[in-house]
Amino acid sequence: MSSTANANHSWGGYHWARTSNPFTLKLGDNVDSKWDSTLGTTSSDWSKSTVLDTTIVAGSTRPRTCKATTGRVEVCNARYGSNGWLGVASISITGGTHITKGTVKLNDSYFDTPQYNTAAWRNLVSCQEVGHTLGLDHQDEDFDNPNLGTCMDYTSNPSTNQHPNQHDYDQLVAIYSHTDTTTTVGAAAPSTGTGAGVANTPKSWGKRIDGSRAQGVSTYVRHFKGGNDVVTYVVWAR
Repeated sequence: MSSTANANHSWGGYHWARTSNPFTLKLGDNVDSKWDSTLGTTSSDWSKSTVLDTTIVAGSTRPRTCKATTGRVEVCNARYGSNGWLGVASISITGGTHITKGTVKLNDSYFDTPQYNTAAWRNLVSCQEVGHTLGLDHQDEDFDNPNLGTCMDYTSNPSTNQHPNQHDYDQLVAIYSHTDTTTTVGAAAPSTGTGAGVANTPKSWGKRIDGSRAQGVSTYVRHFKGGNDVVTYVVWAR
């Protein structure tokens, strides 16, 4: 437990390029009234970081397609189908590590069912998927371990895993301890020519590089021209 909780959980070194801290990342609101309070909680939670703030702005996409917008993260909900997943986070990468845009999809085909239609499940998945778009991986990937008190922890009981914990905030400080000479945050970010988060199937996500549906989580990478990639995290229903 101790070694797991204190492990580095940066996601591949991915981060938003910026010239100073703290920086502000926009979360596009493409969710309906069922998710408004959840998104508000997620934004408030991650804004407690000392190196970044998130602010909710009007969405720029249709929830069903949830097409990415350069320089920000679009958050969407819809009935994406009984395809096995609760939530999907996708980030577009340039230069190997710099995030240029991201999307979060929340699947109402499951969240409208009694098992998942709870504040705890909604908070866990929303918090975790947005956390991935900030550059965070999971602290623990064993569903049977005791909860670590963070949304970045796999669990079958989300009651105490609905929000970030101090280790998440410490990891963000480590990820963003340096500054860059350019920025990928906001309107100044260059376009990568990719459309992160548009499709809903493993085939569209590219090559699976980690995890499996049986494990409850998977990571996929799709390569594009010019050295640009889209990396997708999937949380499967159990």
